[in-house]
Amino acid sequence: MPSRSLHSSDPVIRLDSVTLAYGDFTVLSDISLEVGKGQVVAIMGGSGSGKTTLLRATTGQMKARSGKVEVFGQNLTDISRKDLMTLRQRMGVLFQQGALFTDLNVFENVAFPLREHRQLASTEMLSRVLTKLDAVGLKAAAHLKVSEISGGMARRVALARAVILEPELVLYDEPFAGLDPISMGITARLIRELSDRLGCASVVITHDIAESFAIADYVYLVGQGRLKAHGTPATLRSSSDPYVQQFLQAEPDGPVPFDYPVTPAFESWLTHQKRVRG
Repeated sequence: MPSRSLHSSDPVIRLDSVTLAYGDFTVLSDISLEVGKGQVVAIMGGSGSGKTTLLRATTGQMKARSGKVEVFGQNLTDISRKDLMTLRQRMGVLFQQGALFTDLNVFENVAFPLREHRQLASTEMLSRVLTKLDAVGLKAAAHLKVSEISGGMARRVALARAVILEPELVLYDEPFAGLDPISMGITARLIRELSDRLGCASVVITHDIAESFAIADYVYLVGQGRLKAHGTPATLRSSSDPYVQQFLQAEPDGPVPFDYPVTPAFESWLTHQKRVRG
């Protein structure tokens, strides 16, 4: 699969020297990245590396401590609430656990964004929803309850819902988590096919290497609070960087230590614990 050019004169997402933090705890520092129209970009890293934090910044759920986060050319630092809500209508999000409504059937789950944001005749509503369900191979499951479908099928329903408004940007938060190998492969293929069909930018937040490398045009690897590496899947596979190789080869020993690092906050907590316990 040919790689699409990363650097666009008008990127859908652009982060410039961004630092993200929760209170006094800095999660990521000096992060710069771009995502262009029609690309599938994977943001990878271990658990707790800050991948989902990047997603939250991109959707405007949290503000950057420093640097600039731009989506569709708009700076999210000083955007109004109204403009942010308008911007979000141009995005689709596949949440980590699918987040389907258990009291709605498959059809109504996918139809939900259309009912919220579009005024459509019932026949057009039926056609659009069934078309998206057909794209994920679940047209004949439209009548089923969420409790009647498998976890892999539920993820595909959530995918259909994420793209029902035909967004310009789709964000996938751990789309392969908890899936069996066959469902992983199906989900990866659907992400690539839907991105190509819609011409949208797609960001896959994940730590699953095989599935991501099979569909991604470009990969950003975060860890230890920073952007550790970036490039095409082929570039990262051939990298001699110890951190990159430890991550790709799942090696227990390397730049990533087994023990969680001692921090001033821990030392303060431990001192207090010793004092109160005598």
